[in-house]
Amino acid sequence: MTRPKVVLYNPRVDFYTMPLALIALGSHLPRERYDVVIVDGRIEQDPEAAIRAHLDGAICVGVTVLTGLPIRDAVRMSRAVKAMRPDLPIVWGGWHPSMFGTECLEEPSVDITVQAQGEATFLEVVERLERGDSLEGCLGTTYRDIGRSPIENPPRPLADINTFRPHDYSLIPVDRFYALKGKPQLDYIASQGCRFRCAFCADPFVYKRGWVGLAPERIGQEIETWWRQYHFTDVNFQDETFFTQAPRVVAIAEEFIRRKLPISWAATMRADQCARMPDDVLQTAKRSGLRRVLVGVESGSPEMLKRIAKDVTIEQIMITAERCRVLGLRVQFPFIVGFPGEDDESVAASFSLAKRLRAMSPDFETHIFYFKPYPGSAITQDAVNQGYRLPQSLDEWANFDFIGSAGPWVTGAKFQRVERFKFYQRLAWDRVPLWKRPAQAIARWRCRNDAYGFPLEKFVSERLRPVATMS
Repeated sequence: MTRPKVVLYNPRVDFYTMPLALIALGSHLPRERYDVVIVDGRIEQDPEAAIRAHLDGAICVGVTVLTGLPIRDAVRMSRAVKAMRPDLPIVWGGWHPSMFGTECLEEPSVDITVQAQGEATFLEVVERLERGDSLEGCLGTTYRDIGRSPIENPPRPLADINTFRPHDYSLIPVDRFYALKGKPQLDYIASQGCRFRCAFCADPFVYKRGWVGLAPERIGQEIETWWRQYHFTDVNFQDETFFTQAPRVVAIAEEFIRRKLPISWAATMRADQCARMPDDVLQTAKRSGLRRVLVGVESGSPEMLKRIAKDVTIEQIMITAERCRVLGLRVQFPFIVGFPGEDDESVAASFSLAKRLRAMSPDFETHIFYFKPYPGSAITQDAVNQGYRLPQSLDEWANFDFIGSAGPWVTGAKFQRVERFKFYQRLAWDRVPLWKRPAQAIARWRCRNDAYGFPLEKFVSERLRPVATMS
């Protein structure tokens, strides 16, 4: 007996993380009942043709949608599917529909949107569509009924992800992603949500500060299973806050050690978590293969850290850096500048802290981003209340996220200064070949003296290797 199909689409974008959201959704659909197909616009020469080949017998097409550039391809593909099969429901999920579930339905080709955690919701949507039932009362969805305005159902409570079916990486061509990444690396998500309240982030809006994590035994078993099949050497955990529960992190590390998995891994960690973490947690994680952590600093100004509700201190950041340096861990320390009303002293404080961190170890990176008024965050809502106009259409949202772009709160002079600092702090402390050492010495002098005028080195470097313009 032929199983009905569920087609899932991942829009084109310029990064090659495995489509974990679609893997999670597709894995939770019972394979004995549904034939699940994932089409990834990033790896298909003709995504439209790839989808067309699977439309016969399909129940619906699901599209995961991030705010920014992916919206454009999501709209294009949704319209193409509707042109081929006007009767086929199209379901959008992901970050953007989680925040703008009703607004996304202004696009005529979109019939249903899913908000927040999608596994159980999407399964119920598929089952109802298969039976021909209404979506009335289907928690976590917004839908357009025939001849009626969009109907928003109540939210679905955050479920324990241990009740969901295991991740099934056979849904994607794993080797293709290895080639695109340049290494055999598996992307994996071991938890959903975030318990913290950062005012620049949409997580508190989408997940209501909830957090759920997979059991360590399940993580160990799943990763060992896929390692035996796909022979990756590294796991990149895509969790918002992997180190939320220290005992759980130790248990996960011990699973890797017990199973003798010859892998390295990377994950996210907050500075306050690391500062109060017992020594054995990081040590055990390191023994199990931990190679790199991402620690959001956001600002070097204590006043700004309070304003954005980061709930970390400069002292905790430095404690974290030292502990990681001693263990030989690589660390990415992202910063954000250009918050509404942020003054030059605050930006200078971030530069100062970035330089302190970079000087501690060549394995430390300090990426600097501009604040983007991302929907759902408290700071964005404050800006809107003060007159800032968010994008009003999907076309406008598609232009929202450009690398290097800054909001209206960043003057031309400030933007120029930040861009020059970003260039020189990388050159000053990165590991460089011998022939670059003279330029590195100049870069260190510039950083020590905050002297970024006449940036000849930057001009030459960017002429030889143009900077990417799109995220």
